[in-house]
Amino acid sequence: MRYAVSDDGLRLAYEDQGAGAPLVCLPGLTRNMEDFEPVVAAFSERARIIRMDFRGRGASDYAPDPMSYNVPQEARDVLALLDHLGLDKVAILGTSRGGLVAMMLAATAKERLTGVVLNDVGPVIEPGGLDAIMDYIGRRPGFATLAEGAAALPASYAPDFRNVPPATWADMARRIWREEEDGLHLRYDPRLREAVAPAFDTTQPAPDLWPLFDALDGLPLALIRGANSNLLSRQTTAEMRRRRPDMLVAEIPDRGHVPFLDEPGAVALISEFLNLVS
Repeated sequence: MRYAVSDDGLRLAYEDQGAGAPLVCLPGLTRNMEDFEPVVAAFSERARIIRMDFRGRGASDYAPDPMSYNVPQEARDVLALLDHLGLDKVAILGTSRGGLVAMMLAATAKERLTGVVLNDVGPVIEPGGLDAIMDYIGRRPGFATLAEGAAALPASYAPDFRNVPPATWADMARRIWREEEDGLHLRYDPRLREAVAPAFDTTQPAPDLWPLFDALDGLPLALIRGANSNLLSRQTTAEMRRRRPDMLVAEIPDRGHVPFLDEPGAVALISEFLNLVS
């Protein structure tokens, strides 16, 4: 594990593997760099895959103030990593929250980007998706072992996810939880719930994120969408395509929020995107 340091002194964990054009992988809200293991396996001979854990997640430091778990600060943390690595420009593959951070970077530091892949996220976040996240975020799972947790995942994710191999569920359990003597624990700061609760209040008007999406203008852009996503709607996807008719798009069957990135359609889209930024 390697570390960069944020502008407020937190250690930010990252891994740097492969060779070629740099592709920075940014995980979802409660997730970590291990979600991008399939990307490393598929593309480390074509690209320099840089995976990071956002503050408060995975192997990165937890913040003294959980309210620093916000998209603008996480965008600054990405810039701290790029500066640490001496990289002027990178492409970004952002899953969910990571995609929002990528759009924020397009609005605030576009000169540092060569292109963006959004994994099941856009400028409109469906209320049902937010409600589903609030159902579990910050709450410790009630399973004794990773095997027990993995066995429960298919039912938890049905019917949005179908035809998922047991090994994939086992990998997911290992990535999102850690096993200790007293059972499974979260691999992120539970106080993340405090930070996102106000923004996830679906009784309040949602912020207009279309300007962040429009800031991607001129950059190579690709979108992966789970066909059964409860967070990124078909209507939002259609408007994204209208605004960016050049955007590469792959809809992944039998997947909701979010695709695992090992699906043939996702792999093919990332490959096509790398052709544009290499």
